[in-house]
This record gives sequence, structure tokens and C-alpha cells, in this order.
Amino acid sequence: MTADSGPAPLVYRSPAGRWVLLATVLGSAVAFIDATVVTIALPRIAEDLGASTADLQWTVNGYGLTLAAFLLLGGSLGDRLGRRRVFLVGVVWFAVASLACALAPTVGLLVAARVVQGVGGALLTPGSLAILQSTFAGEDRGRAIGAWSGLGGIAGAAAPFLGGWIVQVTTWRWVFGINLPLAAVVVAVALRHVPESADPDAARTLDVAGTVLGALGLAGLTYGFTAWTEAGTATVAGALGVGVLASLAFVVVESRSRAPLLPPALFRWRPFAGTNAATLLVYAALSGVTFFLVVTLQVVAGYAPLTAGLAPLPVTALMLLLSPTAGALGARIGPRLPMTLGPLVCAVGVAWLSRIGPGAQYATDVLPGVVLLGLGLTTTVAPLTTTALSSAPARLAGVASGVNNAVARMASLLAIAVLPLVAGVGTSLTDAATLAPAHRTAMLVCAGLLAGGGLIAAATVPSSAQAVHPPA
Repeated sequence: MTADSGPAPLVYRSPAGRWVLLATVLGSAVAFIDATVVTIALPRIAEDLGASTADLQWTVNGYGLTLAAFLLLGGSLGDRLGRRRVFLVGVVWFAVASLACALAPTVGLLVAARVVQGVGGALLTPGSLAILQSTFAGEDRGRAIGAWSGLGGIAGAAAPFLGGWIVQVTTWRWVFGINLPLAAVVVAVALRHVPESADPDAARTLDVAGTVLGALGLAGLTYGFTAWTEAGTATVAGALGVGVLASLAFVVVESRSRAPLLPPALFRWRPFAGTNAATLLVYAALSGVTFFLVVTLQVVAGYAPLTAGLAPLPVTALMLLLSPTAGALGARIGPRLPMTLGPLVCAVGVAWLSRIGPGAQYATDVLPGVVLLGLGLTTTVAPLTTTALSSAPARLAGVASGVNNAVARMASLLAIAVLPLVAGVGTSLTDAATLAPAHRTAMLVCAGLLAGGGLIAAATVPSSAQAVHPPA
């Protein structure tokens, strides 16, 4: 028996392979779309529920907090109990919480529902990649992950358009309601077509202490930075202190645990550590761009929600056309070059987007930046994802997926908490005079993060795809 129990590997272009790809892409896209679409709706949520800047940050970060905190647990549970089973539980959980978000009468209840929704996202997100890792092999795996990246990127890039249209013609509540029919499709396809897989050698016990400390560390840091401008000094210092201490305790507990949630040995392998470090910077930047861009286009440049949502559409087209090819190319030439050049191209595009201000013209101030961002993402995402999974043992596919997703979500969480503070956005995201210079600063910071991600990849990621795999 192999270390990872399951059926024979699937072929990428086979009908069975396409069904698996559909379920995993749509499942992970539901979680990703939700995080993106909500950003478009923030100005309307503020108007309808009387939300402050901190309330709006928590509408995004309440979801991101539990998503990041429990991704490792979701990946670990999948390896133990079955990846398809945990994936399906996550999809159903996510759908029920989405309904609660859609019906929330106050911003407090909306944030609470978003917190619950993030747990569902944490269960389904690592499962989607771990299913691909365990059901495809060789170049077919690279193509499948490339297609997952491209189609997932398409969904994410189309999300602002969908969100803008929903907000403009109906109400912000439908940005959550749309998740229910999508989740129903995922459940139906996965039950019929996705094979089950698990790690028969996985420990049966769960790392409860690691889970609690990881969640507490993220919560303390996120609350401290988010409340920086509105809460008292003692509250902020206390929250940040709890976050730092819990994070340090998490590292100690994981180094001593017999069945750690985050195996420290993984980070001793340079490609795994470097890939996740690059992920941290790249996804922090992308989250910052997403958070500021669609809001600035509405508040500062005067775009309608639908028009602002259409602004990133070139990213959709580029990822649709090029991501599967980029995944296969990365498998042939090795991940270092695309993971270095991609973030640098993204950095140039994001720096261009810092030009957006009152009266910004789409053709000159927005389009060149989003085209460069799309080209850079197309080059980066598939090799980065493949490397993050390939640089861990196959039996730890769920854990590796959970780690990489947790790093990406943690980056998003901290970026949305810290970037408004660094950019000087103040207490209102709907004040054009304050938001315009803050947007410029935020874009330049994000461009620097992207460039840093590319340089880390150049220094740590092997040029050969075979050299990525850990030694036996």
C-alpha cells in the first residue's frame, strides 16, 4: 500500500479528471469569490448598517481570521478522515453560514456570521488542492493545478464584476445568497465524481493546543492592528501582546508535539520555506490591492459599483487563456524563473495603479496596471502552488496545502488590518479626500511586497522541478 491511499491517478484530459477539476475549482472559488465580492459591497454595507471603518475591516477580517486560523486543521482533518469528506462538510458549512450573512440585520451579526463562514472555508479550501495532488500525477498534476489556478483566478477576477452587478441592481445581501446554488452544484458533483483519499499513516489524534494557540495568536494581532485608531492604548497593547505570546507558544508547542498541526520539519526544507515566504508577501500585496482598488474607484474616482467591478476584467481573460499553459511550462522549465519574474511584473502593474485619483481614466490609469497584474499572476500562481505542494512528502498533501493556504490567508488578514493604518486611511473609507493619498501609499507598499516575494523566490526556489521534492 502507498502512503496515500486512493485510486489510480487520473488523466488531466479525461472525463473523470474534468469532473474532479470542476468540483475542486468551483468549491475553492466559492470561498475565494466571497472574500472578493464582499469588498465591492463595503460602501453599501456601511450605508445600510451604519458601519465604521473598523466594522468594515472586521466584515472582511472576521472571515479571514477563522479561515487562516483553521486551515491547518482543515488540511490535517482531510488527511486523517478523508479529503472528499472534509471538503464536502466545509462546502455545506459555508453555505449555511452564507445564508446567515445574507439575513444579518446588524453589522455585529454580520461579522459573527462571517466568523462562522470562515470555518467552513477552512475545511473546504485545503481539501480542493489536496484532492488534486492525490488524484493526478506527473505532468497531469501540473496541468490540473495550473487549470485550478487559472479557473480559480478567473472566478476571483470575475467576482468584482459579479459583486458590482449584484450590489447595483439588487442589494448587498445577495453577494452572500449567491453562494447557496453554487455550493449545491459542488456537493452534487463531488458526491458523484470525486474519489476519496486519505493518509492511512496519519496520526489519529488532533493537535488541540496548536489549533487554539494559532487562532489566539492571529486573533490578538488582527484585533490589535484593526483597533489601533479607535481603541485605547491599553486595549491595543494588550491584544498585540496576547497575539505575540500565543504565536511564540504555538511555535514551542508544535516543536514538541508528537502529531503537530504544523510539522516544523517541513520548514527545514528550503524550497518549502522559501515558497511559503514568497506566498506571504505576494498574497499580502494582492489582498491589499483588492481591498483598496474597488473601493477607491468608487469613492475617489466616482465609478459606479458595476464599473468598478469590471475594472479588473483583463486579469480574468489573461488567467483564462494562459494559466494551464503556465502550469505545464513551470513543470518543464522549473519554478524559479516564473516565480521570480511573475511577482516583479505584478509589482510594476500595482505601482501603475497608484496613479488612480479623482477623474481617473480607465484606459490610461487603470488598464495598463491590471494587464500587468494579470500577466504577473498568470506566471506566478500555478508554479507557486505546485511548488508549495511538491516540496512536501505526498502523504502530507493536505497539511502542505493547509500550510500554504494558511500562509496566504494570514497574509491577507494582516494586510487588511495593517495596510489602512500604514496608508493613513483614518476612520472612514468613504472620505475621498483621505482615501486618495492613502490609496497611493497602499499601492506602492504592495508593489514593494510583490518585488520582495519575487526576490525570495529567486534566492530559495530551485530552477529544476525535480529538485523541489524533499529528500526521502
